[in-house]
Parts: sequence; C-alpha cells; structure tokens
Amino acid sequence: MPQTRQQQLGRIGEDRALAHLEAHGLTLVERNFLCKAGEIDLVMRDGAFLVFVEVRRRAGDKFGGAVFSVTPAKQQRLLRAAQLYLLRYKNLPPCRFDLVAIDGERLSWIQNMLEM
Repeated sequence: MPQTRQQQLGRIGEDRALAHLEAHGLTLVERNFLCKAGEIDLVMRDGAFLVFVEVRRRAGDKFGGAVFSVTPAKQQRLLRAAQLYLLRYKNLPPCRFDLVAIDGERLSWIQNMLEM
C-alpha cells in the first residue's frame, strides 16, 4: 500500500530516533506495536528496562513543537497500549516511557516522560 507524504516523514523520523537510541546503547525489541488502544512507535530495551518510545516530529517549534504535541489523551493511549503489550510477560520488567521529539533538524530525547 502506498504511503502518504506524512507517513513517509513519520517513518523517516522513527528511523532517525531509532538510530539515535541505538547509538546510546538501547536495543530494538519491536517497532510500531499496534493494538486496539493505539500504537507504540518503538519498544526498546535499556539494560533491565523495557522502554516505550513515542516519536513526535514537527517541521519546527511553532505552536510549542513536538514535545507539546503529546496531549493528555495521547498519554492515556500510550499507557493503555503499554498495558496491553505487557500482557505477554509473565514477570513484568521495569518500564519507562521516553519521548523522542524532532523539531526540524533538532532531536531531543526525553527519558521517563510518563510514570506507570
């Protein structure tokens, strides 16, 4: 299925975020986990931690930029999706939620943006 320009830009942002996180020692577990609650862009391993990563990309920081695009409703969808993802584990690993915000060419990695 052909992707829209917005989907292509989203994929490029995810690729960039993944490369950045891997360069900092994280390991990819799963990409684009989809469930009825929503989507988790990247599921990574950082030592003992399972890290749920939201990637947000904006052309610039107008209107607050990528960081401010993670609304309370989006945060709730991330939490619900992570809870469904964790159903596959018998023993729950420690978890955290990170955000990779891309504003134009600037990339910011915010660790532990939500607490579960």
